[in-house]
Amino acid sequence: MTKKFGNTAIIVDAIKGAFPATDSASVCNKEVGIPDALKNFDSLPDSAFVRLPVVAALKACSSATVWRMVKRGDLPAPRNLSQRITAWNVGELRKALAA
Repeated sequence: MTKKFGNTAIIVDAIKGAFPATDSASVCNKEVGIPDALKNFDSLPDSAFVRLPVVAALKACSSATVWRMVKRGDLPAPRNLSQRITAWNVGELRKALAA
């Protein structure tokens, strides 16, 4: 027995119509693009800056692990480019990755 509350049945039918025959595995998998800074990291000048997702991808770890590495001194500390933007210098990162 299905209970209907207002327009809930209409909304559920609309969602099922928008996503026909999808299983839970295909809904959970989403396409994630590779940032341009990561694709072109080797061609970036040493004076360039990259954000946290690029650093995490370079080290193949999570963002929390990146911050742990900074705290331990394994990675250079990022710079605050503005009040809400933190980024790493590419030249400093290259030196740390080469060590």
